[in-house]
Amino acid sequence: MNNMLKKIEGIMNSKREAGLISFESLLFTLSLIYGGAVKTRKTFYKKGVLRSKKLPCIVISIGNITVGGTGKTPMTIHVAELIKRMGCKVVVISRGYKGLAEKTGGIVSDGKTIFMKPDESGDEPFMIASRLKSIPVVVGKNRFNAGMTALNSFNPDVIVFDDAYQHLQLKRDIDLVLLDSICPFGNHRLLPRGTLREPLSALMRGDAFILTRSDVAAKEPESTYNSVKLKKYARGKPVFKTIHVPYIYKVVKGGTISSQGIYGDSCTQGFEFLRGHSAFIFSGIARNIDFYNTVKGVNCKVTGCSEFTDHHRYTDRDLNMILQSAIESNTDFIITTEKDYARIANRIAWPIDLVVIGIKISFENCDNEFNLFIKNRLNTG
Repeated sequence: MNNMLKKIEGIMNSKREAGLISFESLLFTLSLIYGGAVKTRKTFYKKGVLRSKKLPCIVISIGNITVGGTGKTPMTIHVAELIKRMGCKVVVISRGYKGLAEKTGGIVSDGKTIFMKPDESGDEPFMIASRLKSIPVVVGKNRFNAGMTALNSFNPDVIVFDDAYQHLQLKRDIDLVLLDSICPFGNHRLLPRGTLREPLSALMRGDAFILTRSDVAAKEPESTYNSVKLKKYARGKPVFKTIHVPYIYKVVKGGTISSQGIYGDSCTQGFEFLRGHSAFIFSGIARNIDFYNTVKGVNCKVTGCSEFTDHHRYTDRDLNMILQSAIESNTDFIITTEKDYARIANRIAWPIDLVVIGIKISFENCDNEFNLFIKNRLNTG
C-alpha cells in the first residue's frame, strides 16, 4: 500500500506527458471527473443552490490550492500570535485531519490546558495547541459548527482557520493563500493526476498571496515564469514573500520518555551542538526531502533516514524499526520534525538523544507591510 501511495505521489508531481494507456492516463481521467465535481460545486454556491454561512466575528482563512506542505500550520501560528499582539481575542480552528474528533469536533485547548491527545485532535491541531500557550484551539470538520463552539466557549474577536480555502460553506473576511515558491502550481493538473485542489482561476478568490520558501525558489529557473503567472490571478492584490526558519523545538534525553527539553529554551537553542555530528532522521510529512535538506543544511551528517507519508500514524513496529536503524548506523542523534513528534511523544524511551526540529515563518523585510495589511483588514472587517 505504501509503495502504491509513493507511486501516485510521484505521478502527481511529475510534469511528463502520459501515454495513451498507462496509470497516468487513468489518474488524468479521474482528474477530469474531479474537476467537473469542483466546478459544479462552485456553480451551486454561486447560484445560491448551496449557501455559505457567516460567523458573527472576523474570519481569516489560511489556505492553498495544492495538496502538500506550503507551511499552512506555521503560518496559522504566526498569524494567530500577530492578531493577539494587536489586542484581539483570537481562536484557531483546524479540521483535525485523521483525528478521532474530526467528525464530532471539540476543544483541543483553552489556551492554558491541552485536553486532547494527538490521536484525538490530529497531529497539526495538537502541534498548534502546544505552540500557542495562550490561544484556544478547536477542531471540527464542520467549520461553522466548530466556529460556534469557539464563539460560545471563548467569545473571540477573530477566528483563524487552518486550511479552509476550499471550505465554501463558510464565509471569510480574509483569505490568505499560500503558494510554495519552488512549485506554486504543482504540475498544473488537478487531483489525482496533479496536486491542484482547484483550477488556477480559484486564486482570484484570495485577498493576499504568500510565497513560502522564497529564498530557495530564487535559485529555480522557473521562478520568473511563476511570478508572472501569479500576477495574472492576483490582479493587484498584495503578494508577500516568506522563508521557513528551522529551530530546535525540543531535545529529549536518551534513555528517558520525558517530553522535557534538556538543552535549555527550545525557542533560543541554536544548532551548534549538531554541527559535525551524525544523525539518523525520520519524518512523515508532505515533503520529506525538505526536512532532509534542512538537517544537512546545519552541517549535520545524515547516516540514514526513514520516510513515511504525510500524517502517518506510527505503530510500535515503525518506532522499533527506526530505533534499530538508528542504532545500526552508529549515529550521535536521532532527528525528527515537530509534527512527527506530536504523534509519538512519550511513547518510548529513546536510546540516544532525540532532536525535534520545528519551523517558523519569517516575512523578513516585508514584515511591517504584512502586519499593516492584517491590521487594516481587521479595522475594516
